[in-house]
Amino acid sequence: MKMYRLTALAVLCSAPILAAAQAGPVKIGVVTPLSGTYAGIGQQVRWGLDLAAAEINAAGGIDGRKLELLYEDEEANPAVATQKAEKLFQVNKVDFLTGTVNSGSTLAVGQVAERNNKLIATTVSFSDAITTDKCSPNVFRVNARAGMQSAALAEWLAKEKPQANVFYLGPDYEMGRSTVAAFKSAAEAKGSKTVGEVYAPLDNKDYSPFFGQIRSTKPAVIYTSMAGNDTVRLFNQMAEFGVSRNVQVVGASGTITSQNVTAIGKAADGFVTGVGYSPNIDSAENKKFLASFTAAYKAQPDLYGADSYGVLFFYKAAVEKAKSTDTAKVREAMRGLQWATPQGMKTMRAGDHQAMQDMYAVRVKGGDFEIVGKVAGAQAIGADTCTRF
Repeated sequence: MKMYRLTALAVLCSAPILAAAQAGPVKIGVVTPLSGTYAGIGQQVRWGLDLAAAEINAAGGIDGRKLELLYEDEEANPAVATQKAEKLFQVNKVDFLTGTVNSGSTLAVGQVAERNNKLIATTVSFSDAITTDKCSPNVFRVNARAGMQSAALAEWLAKEKPQANVFYLGPDYEMGRSTVAAFKSAAEAKGSKTVGEVYAPLDNKDYSPFFGQIRSTKPAVIYTSMAGNDTVRLFNQMAEFGVSRNVQVVGASGTITSQNVTAIGKAADGFVTGVGYSPNIDSAENKKFLASFTAAYKAQPDLYGADSYGVLFFYKAAVEKAKSTDTAKVREAMRGLQWATPQGMKTMRAGDHQAMQDMYAVRVKGGDFEIVGKVAGAQAIGADTCTRF
């Protein structure tokens, strides 16, 4: 009788472990650019996710289930991204999807997620539309949107160069136009004057045709939201043609990062951006993350690596709160959720699925990213304008 009781007790105690083992791994689909102009951004996304998954798995996974990451190359192309997302949802049966970089890709993949009754979260895309007028109940954003970046940068610019004449140069797609619009609105509200704007195609090789128009307006400030390899070409050509001489160059968060700053070299010095992450954030959490990341990849994390690292802890916290990977339950758990990140505590706003966080003005100096200003999260984020849920 005693032996039977002990055996029964052992079975009961092992039931949760057996259930977790039988359920298999928690599958995370990652649709991100692994080739092309934005491959460097995709690499930071992959590094951040891989590091977080390794740490979560080493600590027992999510409710005893290991994380499995399944990667697909989106090529920063919305049409490709939707095909890859459909495959991950339908064939690979992923529980959750992340990684999209191109804002158009995030918007398109959000529609795929709705059709498949699955959730996605972007760690990169800047377009305000993702969590405002084109918001989706199945889409979350853990990184700062364009308007939040603009709040920190416009605050710095108003103090350093009040009432400056600003010329805008952005990439000709959703992210480029929305980031220009967001910063223009924030800068004009603080007294800056717009003197011109142009948009160049992705993977543009020659920016010199735009330089005559820029020079003719005599700007004190040039704002750009180019990213990846496009930034390298733009900054080196502006330096070569003297366009950036005696002009303050500012831009979106992803314009100059640890991925492309070496290739840009001295032409990057003095550039200022509004950003949600800097390796120089002075906190125990960031120092630990920075040490782990550089040890693993022999490179510093940028905002994409930091936010991609944080998204898996966001998903883990939501699943453990929901006690399920069921879409409806996890979605509800994500709304209003607070979780720890290298940037500090973040809160996912329930009304628009936009993460709240502190924002920084950061200046490039000798390849380093020094913090020169800060705006509190509540001040940076603005009003919730999502009306779909």
